[in-house]
Amino acid sequence: IHFYKRYSSAIMKLNVDGLLVYFPYDYIYPEQFSYMLELKRSLDAKGHCLLEMPSGTGKTVSLLSLIVAYMHHKPSEVTKLIYCSRTIPEMEKVMEELRKLMEFYQKNTTENVNILGLMLSSRKNLCINPEVTAERDGKIVDMRCHNLTAPHVREKSLEDAQVPICSFYEQFDRGGREMAVPPGVYSLDDLKAYGTSKGWCPYYFARWAIQQA
Repeated sequence: IHFYKRYSSAIMKLNVDGLLVYFPYDYIYPEQFSYMLELKRSLDAKGHCLLEMPSGTGKTVSLLSLIVAYMHHKPSEVTKLIYCSRTIPEMEKVMEELRKLMEFYQKNTTENVNILGLMLSSRKNLCINPEVTAERDGKIVDMRCHNLTAPHVREKSLEDAQVPICSFYEQFDRGGREMAVPPGVYSLDDLKAYGTSKGWCPYYFARWAIQQA
């Protein structure tokens, strides 16, 4: 483990089995380093791994630090990380850690790491259409959304302007699919704010943007 001084702050650089890994904290536990080492060896072997650490010992930042470094130095071997979790708060914590790591790279290194991180969820958590967001039941939200965006409904609206459709979906369908998503880390709130600023549906924007992540 190596420490370097720059701009009066310690920069944690780790040599993980020959891979340069930046770690956005001032201290790393031995268990975290071992976790990254085993993960790196699994990626090298192109195999599967089952790793376990107790809660609160820094699994998330260890995994993100190693994977981001691996993707940066070996882009042809690892192109995407899919991180699954049970709850929204857990996923928000992951996005916070990823954002912190990206800010660390930008502030303390000359590495050009362009990461697109997207937090995906259901329509209920991403919809900004006021006619739909009033609903609290996820199944009802899905149904209302479908009733406003289904192809046959959109076709009817072309013949009859009284047939309701979702303006946010229509705006996205007209202009959103042609745009390259700027690199960055997008939480649910970020996606909703971005969609609102563009007049686009955040849910369908996120589903489309994941192809670029």
